[in-house]
Amino acid sequence: MQDEVLILGGGVAGCAASIALARKGRSVTLIEREPTSRHKVCGEFLSGEALEDLHVLGIDVASLGAVPINYVRLAAARRAAEAPLPFPAASLTRKALDAALIAAAIAAGVRVERGRSVQSLSRATGNLWHATLDNGTTCEAPTTFLATGKHDLRGHGRPKDTHQWVAFKMYYRLSPTQTADLADASELTLYSGGYGGIQRVEDGIANFCCVVQRRYFARAGLRWEGLLAKMQQDCPHLAMRLDGAEPLLDKPITITHIPYGYLRRATEDGLYCIGDQAAVIPSFTGDGISIALHTARRAAAAYLAAEPAPVFQPKLRSAMLPQMLLAEFAASGLNNAFARAVLPFCLRVWPGAMRVTARLTRVTQPGAIAPQAFVN
Repeated sequence: MQDEVLILGGGVAGCAASIALARKGRSVTLIEREPTSRHKVCGEFLSGEALEDLHVLGIDVASLGAVPINYVRLAAARRAAEAPLPFPAASLTRKALDAALIAAAIAAGVRVERGRSVQSLSRATGNLWHATLDNGTTCEAPTTFLATGKHDLRGHGRPKDTHQWVAFKMYYRLSPTQTADLADASELTLYSGGYGGIQRVEDGIANFCCVVQRRYFARAGLRWEGLLAKMQQDCPHLAMRLDGAEPLLDKPITITHIPYGYLRRATEDGLYCIGDQAAVIPSFTGDGISIALHTARRAAAAYLAAEPAPVFQPKLRSAMLPQMLLAEFAASGLNNAFARAVLPFCLRVWPGAMRVTARLTRVTQPGAIAPQAFVN
């Protein structure tokens, strides 16, 4: 079976690229390993550019129950400071967002295969990419978009994470008092070995997602209960927020070895790498979904303009490098004990600093590049 374009991965980036290409009349097959949409380790923050891109794709996040986010709040130990965000933002579970994007892809004419994992991807005779699936069937196309997120395909892996980051995600139903206090803020909490974020999502629940270094997790006994206790000890503000909270998952969703700071340098002819396969920004910035959409949009535009993948990929890297370095610098600074101690105090003195930081650590900006690739 041969198509014009084969897209591996049905997350945000893969779906966005498939919709853009199908709307331009391209024959697209998308392969997604999960049979149904599910919860994923993700902060679920939708920045201004993400909202803009999703609107162009036909996704009405408000109708899906997205919660408006108007403030960012930073908490370390017992101190906290907040500032209004310099752009519109919202919060929506990945399960709801992914389901809406898959539905939009199908409506655009994309052929979607769900519940099928790709075992191998290779370039063979005739300059075609061959993807072998777990049921033994093969899909082929002259062009492939690699959008497998944090999961690498054999032979197409990224460098290993040297810091050994471990990420956890848990949903909570907060107490009425804490729900009201959290309100419309995205709240960042700082620890000696990482950071976390908590914000409301649809259906009256809150998403708590944290990233810690493995040595910090080891000091907590390599158990979620111990880690949660240690984070609350390091940051009593988090303990206050979770007081009386009801966990809604039997156990947290976990992912390890996240290569933060990764930016793909090069690729092969006919292979466009998007989403986390193109760039992995520190979770601290909350820009992951925006990057997925941004890289999908730019890759689709490059393909439609007949720009070869080996030309597109380094151009994308160069465009994203300055803000990626700044985001890494901001995130790494949080592991400094002195910075964690004085930062909330400094931000209380100059709340505008948080607005500046929030804007500068956007890898992409709303309206910076017109999302023409997503338009019918």
